[in-house]
Amino acid sequence: MTGITSAATTPTTTRSDGTAFSTGTDRTALDTSTFLKLLVAQLQYQDPSNPTDSSQFMAQTAQFTSVEKMGQLETLTQKVLDASNQQTGTALVGKTVTYHDASGTSHTGVVTACTVGAQTPNLTIDGLEVELTAVTSVVTPASAAGTA
Repeated sequence: MTGITSAATTPTTTRSDGTAFSTGTDRTALDTSTFLKLLVAQLQYQDPSNPTDSSQFMAQTAQFTSVEKMGQLETLTQKVLDASNQQTGTALVGKTVTYHDASGTSHTGVVTACTVGAQTPNLTIDGLEVELTAVTSVVTPASAAGTA
């Protein structure tokens, strides 16, 4: 059966009867495994005098593949968003920004560094770590505005 593959790997363990089962928490692999088990059970226990319509199997497979691809698209979209946030954060170095602190007070300062290890980059402004999402406005320095 093509089209039902998972790029993610999950740890597996073998039961005493020789069958393998997943020990990881990867939902994609679990869903693929569950779907295949249901399909095998459906084939195994179908009434031989009244077999299941093969077009139903094709429709189920197509639906499952569609759901799996949407999950992969969600993951890819999140990676693109994270990369965009990191790029935005690093582009703010040297710029004057206004941001709100945890109490909601507005502050203005120059971004001196950007840490991009987390999903949301942290900016260093006047020695303080500020999340990119707290920034409310950006001002380009006057000396750079004339040369850009």
